[in-house]
Amino acid sequence: MRILLTSVAFEPSVGGIETVSNVLAAAFTSAGHEVTIATQTPGGSRPRDLVAVLRQPSPRALLTATRRADVVLQNQISLRLGWPAALLRRPCVVAHHMWTARGADSGLNDRVKHAIFPLVRNIACSHAMATSIAPRSTVIPNPYANRQFLVDHSARRERDLVFLGRLLPAKGLHVALDALVKLRSQGATPTLTVIGEGVAEAELRAQVASFGLGPQVHFVGVLRGTDLVRTLNEHRLLLVPSIWDEPFGVVALEGLACGLVPIVSDSGGLPDAVGACGRVVPRADPAALGAAISSLLADEGARREYLTRAPGHLARHTPESVARSYLQVLSDAVAGGVVP
Repeated sequence: MRILLTSVAFEPSVGGIETVSNVLAAAFTSAGHEVTIATQTPGGSRPRDLVAVLRQPSPRALLTATRRADVVLQNQISLRLGWPAALLRRPCVVAHHMWTARGADSGLNDRVKHAIFPLVRNIACSHAMATSIAPRSTVIPNPYANRQFLVDHSARRERDLVFLGRLLPAKGLHVALDALVKLRSQGATPTLTVIGEGVAEAELRAQVASFGLGPQVHFVGVLRGTDLVRTLNEHRLLLVPSIWDEPFGVVALEGLACGLVPIVSDSGGLPDAVGACGRVVPRADPAALGAAISSLLADEGARREYLTRAPGHLARHTPESVARSYLQVLSDAVAGGVVP
């Protein structure tokens, strides 16, 4: 198939949609398909491997690429990049990785998007996401970089907790800090490594200082590549205490693949991401989070049992497995044409 993959954000920008677009494009080409990516992210124009990248394409270039395609995959819907598919009546699949507002919170663009969803085939990255889409959608979980995130048997797993993500209020790191305060009152002082940066960093550092958590909490900034994998492998538990509805939560897969047991909040798609391989706690509940931390740090057998389930769970999230599921939906779209 000739696949036009639209992704508003793409490398060198960093984020979940960028990662999924990159992984899918590579897997599609490895399976023998021709892939062109259209994105609004500026950058170099050199094709990456066998993938052509159209950056900030003109209307004419976008029309030409859509006309050549057998099917259009919108990795998160974009009216700016998707209009030629409607004009040329090309089969179109929309993969949903972010919420599209409804009701009082919605604007004109959101209402137009919801009107489009019944006219295309839809893929949702989690069951929570699927419930937000009016037409029936196929749930296909997000992939993770399985060749990068691996258990490092040479690493010494001597640290307790790690948080990996953007330092934003919605990510709930402040809940984890509150949980540490509660644990300290019970005589427990686990360490927490914070990987990432963001607009809430100064406020979070001030919270650490005011709570007297300086000896326990260490901010290490952004880590990538082998440095990130090595650091993850030095820890026992991964904390994902988000207080907003996460569409999925690839970070839980990355932690599992590096031998950590995730503790995640019951927000959005996080329970899908962790499966039966970690603990799910109520969001914004420091006491529940602290109890989960305490019990898992004290119970190596429980951690080992969660990790024995990880290989089967992770196998469903490899790029190859996810790409096969996507390709089935794309093939069905080509065979069935435009949704009536």
